[in-house]
Amino acid sequence: MFDYLKGIVTKCIANYIVVDVNGVGYRVYTSNPYRFHEDEEYTVYVYNHVREEEYTLYGFISEEERDLFLRLIDVKGLGPKMALSILATGTINGIVDAIDRENILYLKKIPKIGEKLARQIILDLKGKLASIESHEESSDELIMALEALGYKSSDVKNVIVKVDKTQNIETQIKEALKLLLK
Repeated sequence: MFDYLKGIVTKCIANYIVVDVNGVGYRVYTSNPYRFHEDEEYTVYVYNHVREEEYTLYGFISEEERDLFLRLIDVKGLGPKMALSILATGTINGIVDAIDRENILYLKKIPKIGEKLARQIILDLKGKLASIESHEESSDELIMALEALGYKSSDVKNVIVKVDKTQNIETQIKEALKLLLK
C-alpha cells in the first residue's frame, strides 16, 4: 500500500492529476486538481482503492484531508467518489464543524447528499473527528504575512503549498521566504 507519492505533477484534468515519479505517471483522483500546478513537485498523500477489476488512487494535498476522506468512506452508503465531492465543496474544518454541530443543511448542499445520508454521516462521525485538525488557518495567516512583506499574491500561492503546515507560523514564514528567494 502506498502512503504518498513524491513527484512532478504533469497534468491537471477536471477530476485527476498525473504525478510523474521517476518516469512513471500515476493517475491520481483528487477533490480539487487545480490546487496543484503543472511542472511542480508535490508530495501527494494517497489512498489505494482496490476492487475486483479496479485499482484507483485518490490523492490529497495534506494528511488531514486524507484522514477525513478515510473517515468519510467508512460511513454506510458513502463511497470514495462521494467522499471526494464532499471534500471538494468545503474546507476540512467546515466539514468537521458541520458534522459535530449536526448541521444537516450544510451537508445537504453537497451534490447527491440527501437528508438520509446527511443523518448517517452525522450518526457515524459526530464526536469522532477531533483528531483531524486542519492547518488551513495557518495558511491564511502565512498568506497575509507574506503579502504584507510585499510579495505578489500569485507568487505566495505557488510557494505556500510547499511549506510544512505542521510547523509554527514563524518557521513557516522562514521556509516560505527561502522558497520565494530562489
